[in-house]
Amino acid sequence: MFFHHHRHEGRRFGHRFGREGGPGLHHHRRGGFGGRLFGQGDLRLVILALIAEKPRHGYEIIKAIEDRLAGTYSPSPGVIYPTLTLLEEIGQVSAAAEGSRKLYSLTPEGEQALAENRTVLDAILARMRQAGGEEAFAATLQIRRAMENLKLALRMRMGQGPIDAAHRQRIADAIDAAARVVEQG
Repeated sequence: MFFHHHRHEGRRFGHRFGREGGPGLHHHRRGGFGGRLFGQGDLRLVILALIAEKPRHGYEIIKAIEDRLAGTYSPSPGVIYPTLTLLEEIGQVSAAAEGSRKLYSLTPEGEQALAENRTVLDAILARMRQAGGEEAFAATLQIRRAMENLKLALRMRMGQGPIDAAHRQRIADAIDAAARVVEQG
């Protein structure tokens, strides 16, 4: 879903990678977060922009995003590292091993992707600056982070193979209990 050459109204990017293009990140309408801090391609653009400033490790990217949002949101490693892997697989970043860590650098393809999406990136960065100062928005980030973590945990567990009936029931009960807490609001 990232950096397809034609755009449709209401969509940021085409369908190159399908809905599974990234962990829990979806399209949003132009002009807002559409209920999410980052849309499908938005986080990738932010990561590319940060790496364009200077080569970075995954942890440094997490910290840079947190700093730009004045500490109101910190993306989880479970979102950042799969996105970095995807960017590496599609050739927009390269990774050099430094011990147990990887140092990510922008490739010419990544530079091109940033250039093609400069207007979109500028709008995302403006929203990030605004979000960093809005207490009401910051209050919802904790819930959004938890939702993304739940979705990632479910995907990872379901991808490991069959879940026995008792474990399946415990998962369903926990999610139903969470829904009741939200509804009581």
